[in-house]
Amino acid sequence: MEQMLSLQEKIISDTGGSSTVTIFLNNYRKIQQERYENGEIKLNTLKQKAAPLRVFDERFGTRPLDAITVKDVVSVLEEYKARGHNRMGQIFRKVLIDVFREAQQTGDVPPGFNPAESAKKPQVRISRQRLTFDEWMMIYNAAEKDGYFLQRGMLLALMTGQRLSDICKMQFSDIRDGYLHVEQQKTGTRIAIPLALRCDKLNLTLDDVVSSCRDCVLSPWLLHHHHAKGTAKRGGMVKPATLTVAFKKARDSVDYNWRANGTPPSFHEQRSLSERLFREQGVDTKILLGHSHQKMTDIYNDARGKEWKKLVI
Repeated sequence: MEQMLSLQEKIISDTGGSSTVTIFLNNYRKIQQERYENGEIKLNTLKQKAAPLRVFDERFGTRPLDAITVKDVVSVLEEYKARGHNRMGQIFRKVLIDVFREAQQTGDVPPGFNPAESAKKPQVRISRQRLTFDEWMMIYNAAEKDGYFLQRGMLLALMTGQRLSDICKMQFSDIRDGYLHVEQQKTGTRIAIPLALRCDKLNLTLDDVVSSCRDCVLSPWLLHHHHAKGTAKRGGMVKPATLTVAFKKARDSVDYNWRANGTPPSFHEQRSLSERLFREQGVDTKILLGHSHQKMTDIYNDARGKEWKKLVI
């Protein structure tokens, strides 16, 4: 197979034609791997490209890359739509846009040639509910019955506005000079959050929450296991999946109709709640959440109809 591809590449090179989809994608994958190794993209980004590239290769592998049309791209997007997988369609389109941009750089397609960019972006209806503070309190109180680390995790989520994976990675050594230092796993953004930060709704400071994480168990992690169980070790880090399951268990134990307005809120929805609470206090939530653009922060500020907008006079 590799010999056949090499022969095709030689013919294309000699004739000056465009690479086939399969040949170009082989090169594209190598470029993406190099970008990951150089720290230009995250591992999750690299992994996310795999499935769309496989679909593109399976459908159009023998076609010249410059012969792919908008109609070809739309045909795949329509298949995703028919299966109710519009989000996957969005990812497919996004990855192909990057493929054709890379192809422009290598001269495999003319400048500006990008049929994926011309294809309409699939629309995804957001069904996951936002979390109100009252709902948060119900889950927090329910968490007391079981997950000893869950309440601390929820407090850290609300006080810092950080993502699940970053909360699990927080260590006591990250606290220096009165700040909790966070390097976000997803974006690499580095944030220093003052321990003096106070949440008026909780009547707590970040320092109060950090202090509650210090207990009789010796551990470098703010969130840690108290007992050895399964693969978890006493003092070991609480993994994101463990925290997710504990949150869901506490949420579902509450006598409340979580599906009244869509999909029940997940642990991640605390990030939006944190943004809304701190924006109300006048805190710069764009910095707190680690966003580059205010537009992204404003998305988190949208309560999706769960809260009343009060006019201040």
